[in-house]
This record gives sequence, structure tokens and C-alpha cells, in this order.
Amino acid sequence: MEEYQKLRRMVEEVADDVDKACGGNKAAGTRVRKIMQDIKNAAQDVRKRVLDMREPEAAK
Repeated sequence: MEEYQKLRRMVEEVADDVDKACGGNKAAGTRVRKIMQDIKNAAQDVRKRVLDMREPEAAK
């Protein structure tokens, strides 16, 4: 599923900034917060896609 792969890439890409933010880097913290919002939205896309895959079964 393309949406899930996008979500995984986003989580992997933010790892370095999370480490920097934990070390006190304020700019990295700002980037982490922005990317986390994007991750939240991407997770919602995955959730919707899974629900769409499930709906035809419920119609039976």
C-alpha cells in the first residue's frame, strides 16, 4: 500500500531530527513538530485506505 510506505519513509526521515531535538536543538524541534503533523495526516490516509478496502466486505 503506497500510503503506508509513505508513512514509513516519513518516520525514518525524522529520526535524525528527533535525536537533535532531544539534544536541545530548537530548530530540529520545530522540524519534528511539523513532520509529526504530516505523519498524523499520513496515518489518517492509511486509516481511510484500510477502511475503504474493508467496506466491500461489509456490503455482503
